[in-house]
Amino acid sequence: MSEAPPTESRPSASRLADATSAYLRAAAEQPIDWHPWGAEAFELARRTKRPILLDIGASWCHWCHVMDEGTYADAEVARLLRQHFVAVKVDRDEHPEVDRRYQRQVGAMTGEGGWPLTGFLTPDGEVFLGGTYFPPTDGVGRPGFRRVLKEVARLWTEEPERIRESARQIQEALGRLRARRAPPGAPLTEFLLAVRGEIAGAYDPVHGGFGMAPKFPHPTAVSFLLWDAFANGTAASAERARETLLRMADGGMYDQVGGGFHRYSVDEGWHIPHFEKMGADNAALLAAYAEGFQRFGEPRLLEVVRGTIGWVRGTLEDPEGGFAASQDADNAPGDDGDYFTWTRTDLKATLSGDDLRFATRLFGIGTDGRMHHDPERNVLFRLLPPAQAAEGLALEGGVPAAVDRVIARLAAARAARPTPAVDRALYADINGRFIAAFARSAALGGDPAVLADARRAADRFLGAAYRPREGVAHRLGPEGPTGFGLLEDQVAFASGLIELAGATADPRYIGPAIDIFETVDREFRGEDGLLRDLAPRLYDGPAVPGLAEPSYPLEDNPHLAANAGAALAWYRLSPLVNDPRWHAKADQLLPPIAARIGNAGLFAAGSAWAAGLSATEPAHVVVEGTGPAADRLLEAARRAWHPNVWVFRGTPAAPFSLPDELRSGGRAPDARAIVCFGTACAPPVTEPAALAPLLAAGRPSA
Repeated sequence: MSEAPPTESRPSASRLADATSAYLRAAAEQPIDWHPWGAEAFELARRTKRPILLDIGASWCHWCHVMDEGTYADAEVARLLRQHFVAVKVDRDEHPEVDRRYQRQVGAMTGEGGWPLTGFLTPDGEVFLGGTYFPPTDGVGRPGFRRVLKEVARLWTEEPERIRESARQIQEALGRLRARRAPPGAPLTEFLLAVRGEIAGAYDPVHGGFGMAPKFPHPTAVSFLLWDAFANGTAASAERARETLLRMADGGMYDQVGGGFHRYSVDEGWHIPHFEKMGADNAALLAAYAEGFQRFGEPRLLEVVRGTIGWVRGTLEDPEGGFAASQDADNAPGDDGDYFTWTRTDLKATLSGDDLRFATRLFGIGTDGRMHHDPERNVLFRLLPPAQAAEGLALEGGVPAAVDRVIARLAAARAARPTPAVDRALYADINGRFIAAFARSAALGGDPAVLADARRAADRFLGAAYRPREGVAHRLGPEGPTGFGLLEDQVAFASGLIELAGATADPRYIGPAIDIFETVDREFRGEDGLLRDLAPRLYDGPAVPGLAEPSYPLEDNPHLAANAGAALAWYRLSPLVNDPRWHAKADQLLPPIAARIGNAGLFAAGSAWAAGLSATEPAHVVVEGTGPAADRLLEAARRAWHPNVWVFRGTPAAPFSLPDELRSGGRAPDARAIVCFGTACAPPVTEPAALAPLLAAGRPSA
């Protein structure tokens, strides 16, 4: 076996203590000789002829904490790593381009992925062995890491040909995946039908949602189903979308006390979540619930919109503008959701009398929300509708007041507990998603600060992290902007600017959005015209092995993939500025996407949604006139639903550009709304109640 590392190798504490990543800083005191991602670690591996142990995780990741607190705290594991490996630790939120490539390589070998991701690499950056969580010694159905490290070290020195063969097989498997194509020339209608069939087949008719345990939310599938119901009159699609939103809203995956969504449910019924709260997931779900409320008008959906916004503003919002990345699931070693769960004793210390009885019924205490490791602890979920839970009880102020009072008292009691940490990092992709979701939610009315929050986030990134013809940096931190050249940041942030521009009629946001998408079109193109996940000319990350191979984000995971996101944004941008070239670019992008992921089913929902918009006439609503009557028309137009609609009060200033049929030569003497689909306009509307059915019909004759 190889000799000990050279003496000039610094201790991990000095390497990680000042890292920009909270996840890396938390590992600084571990006995592992960690290196951050970068050329230094790969050069050391080449010089010492050692394999690399790659650990990819995140501050929100429960099993990453378990492995850090157990496996990487183990003295024997630390000794083996120091003696035989170069250990590299990566924050997947800080380096999504690294995570993406190694998830694919490990997945091609093992069929599994997720976090922590554990990979064994050659000094050239190729995986030859990998997995996810490993305990220090054999247990929980997994081999112990001590044993794994010893065997890998033996193979590296005694059977190098097996190492090379394993790496070769992984690369060949990836090559087969990249070469997979649908039959050339297959129409998008076939792709749409196939995806619709897969989503219908994955739908859970008992609990809502898609697939089996563990069950993830799939907001792009909900949006696709809403489009399908609109375009094809598929009543089942509308009902599946509605039922999924309502079931998730009443489940334990939605935080019934503090608002916001946990990452996923470990069971099919949405009762027990994995407790981390992700910024990207909450932004996507917030947009889906806002869209769901516009489509169905269900008060419960609006409650979730407001509750999620409340959690984001109270937990993730940065005082200077923008939104943090995530909230951890745990508080301390051995914790598993204690902050978010309740015993009967906890409830009795907080509530009394009929309020206690009401909460016990409403939140299903002692039923399906009991934690498996501690059945005394309960995840709160809505077992019964509030009116049914209140039957036979004397609740002060009535049922709605009792719901508010109980939640407020539980929230106050929970606030006294140690609170899971928040990763305060500001990432462009997450902020872009929140900007878009807040802009859409602001259209529902009631709180002008929602739109102001979106503006502050956009203005901060535009002022400090955006460069014309280079796009937006991945991260905005005290050291300045870092991480240029990543596709998902460009698509998500520019999409947020488009939605904000439409919601505010402020032209300041259109120019940067167009510039970013022109940069995407120029710098990120790859095979078949698809968009690569990084642009080599713009990328400012370390030039290390493993990143040279082009990678194409095509499948939702489960939120919107960047290629589909670009197509959707271009279909939104085209009617906003009346520029058909963006519609044409989206039309050109979709066929190669469909050819690559035609068999991805549920994970192609975002691309199918974009393909649906390609044949959907966009709608414009211009509200003319002044006074309360015009205000009511504007509110009704903004609350109405159509899969691709822009609403303005009067003719907006350039660069917004409306079809000629909507250009007004002056103010109308009376309040009215002009509604057009493409270039076909309906007669002027003066009654607010007429707008929703007109937009839902999608044609002037309704």
